[in-house]
Amino acid sequence: MTLSLPNTARPLAIVAALAWTTLSIGTAVSPSAAQAAEGAYYRAQLSAPAASTNAVAGGLVWKCAETNCAAPKGTSRPAIVCARLAKEVGEVATFTAGGKALEAEDLARCNGK
Repeated sequence: MTLSLPNTARPLAIVAALAWTTLSIGTAVSPSAAQAAEGAYYRAQLSAPAASTNAVAGGLVWKCAETNCAAPKGTSRPAIVCARLAKEVGEVATFTAGGKALEAEDLARCNGK
């Protein structure tokens, strides 16, 4: 037994198959927030949850989930990166760059205090 579609339905079937394949591949290769944070250089914990999951501060794209944000390495000093993030998303409770935490003085300056 051979299955076949009428000639008028074939283009629709091809378009549907291509759309399904594109959506499936996109879902499989897009990283989750946790995966994106794994390779991050900067990490920040905010005092309040971020308003959005993505923020751009100082030329860096920050991925945020609740009160945790992460970004790749930039060219500015950590205190400046922190201040730009705080200006964009709100008060930063803790901030690390390359695994090293900002000192209390620098963190206060980061938050404009």
